[in-house]
Amino acid sequence: MRTLNGALRPLQCSLVAGMLISLLLTAGCAGIGPQTVSRDRFDYTEAISDSWKRQMLFNMVKIRYGDAPVFLDVSSVISQYQIAGQINLSSAINNHPWSTSETLGAFGQYVDRPTITFTPIIGDKFARSMMSPIPPAAILSLIQGGYPVDFVFRALVHEINGIRNRFGGEARAHSADPEFYALIEKMQQIQSAGGIGMRFEKIDKEEAALLVIRAKRDPAIEALSMEVRRILGVDPRADDLQVVYGAIPRDDKEIAILTRSILEVIVDLSTDIEVPASDVQEKRVSPTFAETGAGEKLRPLIRIHNSSGQPDDAFVSVSYRDSYFWIDDRDLMSKKIFSFLMFVFILVETGEKGAAPIVTIPTG
Repeated sequence: MRTLNGALRPLQCSLVAGMLISLLLTAGCAGIGPQTVSRDRFDYTEAISDSWKRQMLFNMVKIRYGDAPVFLDVSSVISQYQIAGQINLSSAINNHPWSTSETLGAFGQYVDRPTITFTPIIGDKFARSMMSPIPPAAILSLIQGGYPVDFVFRALVHEINGIRNRFGGEARAHSADPEFYALIEKMQQIQSAGGIGMRFEKIDKEEAALLVIRAKRDPAIEALSMEVRRILGVDPRADDLQVVYGAIPRDDKEIAILTRSILEVIVDLSTDIEVPASDVQEKRVSPTFAETGAGEKLRPLIRIHNSSGQPDDAFVSVSYRDSYFWIDDRDLMSKKIFSFLMFVFILVETGEKGAAPIVTIPTG
């Protein structure tokens, strides 16, 4: 009997160990869901954000080289986790007092199956999202939201009351009219002083956007306001000016803004991308657009550099035709313009949209 008790003690220990392992596996399975929420949300957000920046820059470079852009939306992210455990326990007691055998086995499995769905922007959705002009009301909303007038107008506007902005597209490349930069500089000063606002109201049963210039608080701002009105050719006594889409206003109480589409914005900004001199000499790409004003070369709105090697300190970079194209992480202005472009891409997306991207994380 003593031998039998001695043989059972290891068996009891094995049972206890098995129970402990089973409890640990059960606890791990029960707790894996909450633990993944914070980690996965930020990991996927970072990954999608980085890929989105690289996609935008890559398409800008492709357009620069006359290649066709391709845009893919991340429509869903499904990440499945599975933890499985199995324990095998056996014991054998032979007739010989020193002959006993025990077997304890444990098996664990962890599975992570992410499924990411991409939807290409093509057909009617591409036409509406990429080629439709940005609504003038969206321009005013961006200014009202705090974005500087100067780079909102430089990036998104073709003309305002017949005063042309620059455009770098090869088919109709031209520099800006001299009045354009003077206009946005004065409007920027008025905006900084809190003198520009907007409101919506019903005009002829349709909602109209009105630009409001509040200049009565400060004589200096009032002088700037009068100068802005003179350049635009509007009524100097009008406090509210109706904003419409178009190149020419109907009267002196209207501001006509000919806006760009997202595709036109990308085309214009892409002409400032630096390219290898050899590619220009071999007619693979056109020379970098250089705008001049008052006899001086103007700083481009965004600077995208080119190098033969991978950059060390880049905000975003892509490889194309054995070269690297990148934005310097220390170039704050270029980073802001690039991020602004992606924000506007979301803001004015007018194509038929499916459900918003969904992140589903089943656990077990």
